Amino acid sequence: MINPAMILKIKSAWDAFTANHPKFPHFLKAAQNSIEEGSIIEISITNREGKKIDTNLLVKQEDLDLFQSLKDM
Repeated sequence: MINPAMILKIKSAWDAFTANHPKFPHFLKAAQNSIEEGSIIEISITNREGKKIDTNLLVKQEDLDLFQSLKDM
């Protein structure tokens, strides 16, 4: 069972995050129409010292099912 207080806490944190990073929700909205089975998602992080790490994943149907479940919450 989902805890309503936790949902409110997550919603508040998401609102603060999107206020700090207003372009990110627009990116997610555009990306949801582009992600399909076989798509590759790449993630890269560069810290203050310039050290970079990156990874990628090949999207499977199970991933799309998870994304849909999260959207439906």
